[in-house]
Amino acid sequence: MASLPTPPAQPDDAAESYVGLRADAAEQQARSRGWDTVRAVPPGAFLTMEFRHGRINFQVEDDTVTRCWAG
Repeated sequence: MASLPTPPAQPDDAAESYVGLRADAAEQQARSRGWDTVRAVPPGAFLTMEFRHGRINFQVEDDTVTRCWAG
């Protein structure tokens, strides 16, 4: 049986450090720290729950990040 592939490492970054930043500044910072995918969503948006390595999610309200999580 073949072994499972090893997923790439996540950037060593604290998601809570993005809360309070403007959405555009948060995206630039995330990309500079190595996140492959940056997703900004409004509060209450319906999202799929699959975990994706290299993705960071921002909940954005009034152009400000109010919540952030990896995956």
